[in-house]
Amino acid sequence: MSIAMIGLLRKEVIQFFRDRVILVLILWLYTVEAVFCTLALSFDVEDVPLAIVDQDRSTISRELVQKFALSESFDLQYQESAVSVAETHLAHGKVTAILVIPPGFERSIRSSEQTTLQLLLDGTDSNIAANSLYNARGVLARLVREQLPFAANTGAIAVTRVWYNPQLTTSSFMVLSMIALAGMMVGVIHPAASIVREKERGTLEQLLVAPISTFQLFLAKIAPTMIIGLLAVFPSLLIVRAFDVPMRGSLALFLILTGFFLLSAVALGVLIAAYSRTLQQALLLSFFGLFPVMFLSGTLTPVEAMPDVLQALSRLSPLRYYMDIIIGVFLKGVGWRDLWDESLCLIAIAIPMLILSLGIFRRRLQ
Repeated sequence: MSIAMIGLLRKEVIQFFRDRVILVLILWLYTVEAVFCTLALSFDVEDVPLAIVDQDRSTISRELVQKFALSESFDLQYQESAVSVAETHLAHGKVTAILVIPPGFERSIRSSEQTTLQLLLDGTDSNIAANSLYNARGVLARLVREQLPFAANTGAIAVTRVWYNPQLTTSSFMVLSMIALAGMMVGVIHPAASIVREKERGTLEQLLVAPISTFQLFLAKIAPTMIIGLLAVFPSLLIVRAFDVPMRGSLALFLILTGFFLLSAVALGVLIAAYSRTLQQALLLSFFGLFPVMFLSGTLTPVEAMPDVLQALSRLSPLRYYMDIIIGVFLKGVGWRDLWDESLCLIAIAIPMLILSLGIFRRRLQ
């Protein structure tokens, strides 16, 4: 490495760390922003306002009412004797769910006769309605297990065991996805803004007359982003730990693959900088490229739920493979043997994008 290259790298790193606003914003994205988004975007449903109409008034029906009252998923607001009154609460938005226990419920269930409970749900928010239905079935299943153990012999028994996330909370997935999104945003926006800012100030032309090659200038421009992107992983690990997300896999493997992921993000940022003349253009193009990559990654919507065309396009998103990697390392504890497919796909995206961005960067400067 030449003395000029060392000096250029030193200049870029010093300039980067002198910009306190950028440093604070990057640290904010990896920590505070990740916490806020995880808490705000949680799909866990708790304290759903509930009204119960108990038309049976039996021992088992009262026990069922008690279990719903003690459940963290529901907040028992009303106990009515008429369904019409409870429906009024639902129409006015005072409750989200109504449980109707029919007459003869205890007699039917003890005699193994078919009986039906009615659950009325406000479907304006489909996620809350679906989770309320799932949680209500869980409460009823606990009642049957505790009060009617003999009922288990009347049919087949399905034993369910949840791996990797036994509590079925969404916070584990959300905090990891927010950290991945932060890495993508920093990797794209910072090099794009940094290079375009040099163009606007006229200092890029001064660097071109220095005894350095375009390749050396390219390396100097992406080095600070790579360094801060890898260093920012460590405070983000504290946030992950605060949400009780375990680190079951290899930290070294995670850092190596994070480096390849950042390379693909940085390459996209350099491509944007090559075609941008002003900082405003660079930021707009950055967001234009970021949103498709984010939406096709599976961080906000499962890839399997997308149309076939979008599923095919999602294979071009490095964030999709990085999400599989980060979830595999943290939650599943898998290693290279299980992640080699995603890792190779990530590398196959990062290296060509880096070469392409270098070629366009060199051609645009010349």
